[in-house]
Amino acid sequence: MQNSPKKIFCCLPVFNNKNTVKDVALACRKYFPDVFVVDDGSTDCDVKALFCDTGIEVLQHKKNQGKGRAITTALAYAHTQRAAYLITIDADGQHEPSDIEKFLPLLQKGEPVIVVGKRDFNVPNVPGRSKFGRDFSNFWFKVETGYDLSDSQSGFRAYPVEYIHRLHLTGFYYDFEAEVLAKAAWSGIKFKEVPIKVWYPPQNERVTNFRPVTDNLRFTLMHIRLIARRLLPLPHKRFVEPTQEKFDIKEIRQPMELLRKLLKENATPLGLAVSGAMGVFIGALPLFSTHTIVIVYVAVRLHLNKVMALVTQNVCMPPVVPILCIELGHYALNKKLLTQFSFQTAFKELPLRAYEWFLGSLVIGPLLAIICGAAIYYAAAAMRKQYEK
Repeated sequence: MQNSPKKIFCCLPVFNNKNTVKDVALACRKYFPDVFVVDDGSTDCDVKALFCDTGIEVLQHKKNQGKGRAITTALAYAHTQRAAYLITIDADGQHEPSDIEKFLPLLQKGEPVIVVGKRDFNVPNVPGRSKFGRDFSNFWFKVETGYDLSDSQSGFRAYPVEYIHRLHLTGFYYDFEAEVLAKAAWSGIKFKEVPIKVWYPPQNERVTNFRPVTDNLRFTLMHIRLIARRLLPLPHKRFVEPTQEKFDIKEIRQPMELLRKLLKENATPLGLAVSGAMGVFIGALPLFSTHTIVIVYVAVRLHLNKVMALVTQNVCMPPVVPILCIELGHYALNKKLLTQFSFQTAFKELPLRAYEWFLGSLVIGPLLAIICGAAIYYAAAAMRKQYEK
């Protein structure tokens, strides 16, 4: 403890983990003295009384407000104490406090960096939803920021307090952990990862506060909001100036090399599937000769595979898909099908048909996008599996 860095605080957000929280907190104190607990309305014990003989401070929410709210309370407290970093660690015993030693060397320079613990899932009793959730979250983090992160759902993290304190954060449950990473990346904060151990009890002994329906819905809505913000052509407020990447003119002079680079963009099965689905969805809209511009813009903003998106838009080339969209839109407005298609109905009445086309594309576009995306995903996954053999 004598050699530990100054101004690093450690927080345990806790809700109904009476059997583990004290042991975890005391283990963390072996590495630095500034450890505290945020009790998010626990009902299984009096958390303050549990720590009365330890000297560890307990901040309390009278009612449960969510893990994100507990962490924002911790960040606010650490900011008042002029802490440089706040390390958060789960109170359920899932993480090993000794892994804190791996974080400390990365925090010595005082840089604006978030350090994330990458969990080792090669252990017994790892829930399937945790593996899927990590991959799913990693993908959307990549889409929203362009960064590759191995474990964007890990709760074992070190935050640069001054910078995170300045972010406008609205998610106060588990969705906070997705929002804070995306907005930190937009502000210019960098990321580092350290490998950490993880422990899961057998399923019949497991205590979890994660509610699959409610919390997954919150995650989904948060990612929709983050993607919508990312699509806006507005700059993000940056706290840290980015390292400028130099443009290599050779890329233009070597089109095949440029094509290879484009093909590698977000080239995971899921990345290719979402890219292809996006191309189909936009291709179905009545954008009149601007599809390519819109697709490239969206692909650039969301770090998707431009080549796949541009190729799949051809699924919606006239006449089949536009006619289907117009027919569906016409039926929605008039309760009957458009029985005669001619140059007159398709082009001279274009303003009316455009509206019908738009209405129909809101059904046909997503349907085709799902079918195309699924086909691309399974084909890419099969090819990858074959390649790895």
